[in-house]
Amino acid sequence: MSDPTSRALRLLSLLQSHRFWSGPELADRLAVSERTLRRDIDRLRELGYRVAAQPGTAGGYQLESGSNLPPLLLDDDEAVAIAVGLRTAAIQGIGSGEQTSLSALAKIEQVLPRNLRRRVAALQAHTIPAVRADAHVAAEALAQLALACRDHERLRFRYTDRQGQVTSRLVEPHSLVPRDRRWYFVAWDVDRGDWRTFRIDRMSALLGTAVRVAPRELPAEDAAEFVLAAHSALRYRYDAVVRMSATMEQVRGHFGVWASGAVDGPDGTVDWPIGGGSIPELLMSLLWIPREIEWRLECAEEVAAVLREFRGRLSTAL
Repeated sequence: MSDPTSRALRLLSLLQSHRFWSGPELADRLAVSERTLRRDIDRLRELGYRVAAQPGTAGGYQLESGSNLPPLLLDDDEAVAIAVGLRTAAIQGIGSGEQTSLSALAKIEQVLPRNLRRRVAALQAHTIPAVRADAHVAAEALAQLALACRDHERLRFRYTDRQGQVTSRLVEPHSLVPRDRRWYFVAWDVDRGDWRTFRIDRMSALLGTAVRVAPRELPAEDAAEFVLAAHSALRYRYDAVVRMSATMEQVRGHFGVWASGAVDGPDGTVDWPIGGGSIPELLMSLLWIPREIEWRLECAEEVAAVLREFRGRLSTAL
């Protein structure tokens, strides 16, 4: 890539797509020497882009925020995604209101090529949001959380639970999930040693730590399933506890995300909470327990009565 202008545009695109690049990585991507790379970095600075350079063997380059918003380089898919995302923001209550999102959407669509405007228009015409968010979420918070998820950067924040109790959390981010008129943040809680979901409108004092960690494997098919499992338990009308003669590793290995509420019981057992909107729905969970695991059910008398009655029906049916 010998043309300096084309190379500078390519360099800017790389810097905008990743938070930090080492010098050798950037030079290799551009197929130039590190000396040429430094000249291209200086050219971007002359155009108003604030590019920070970190010296040393672990050094590299990072595009910093400035006092104004310089031009952004977007590919076709990114431009369409931003336009559709702004419409979603206007509908679901992200930020201070619909006008901000719609104003930004109008500016982007004004400079979109005709073929991309058609793609955005088609998506808007045939996409119907199921719900509207009850709780407004700051766009800045969503952006910070999304970047932390992308870069696997540990975060600190304060969280207010349903009872109004405020705790300090240190987490390793995984995903953002919109569900049931809310936005949820899925992360590994470092202090508690387990996965957690957080309502984003209850989070405050977000603080990046600049500590990047290896991504963890979520104990679910995807983050949406994890949020579903975590919040289904909150809506149970009936509940009980299954005390299993097993290790926590066995329980989590067999039940996956649905074992997220399991805790260590006495004498090497594991207590697994179950529940349901009805007693039969609650008892359906017992069918999941493998044959090799011994267990006892701790429940209210009304649940035990239904189970005894069902056991009698089974004995006469076989």
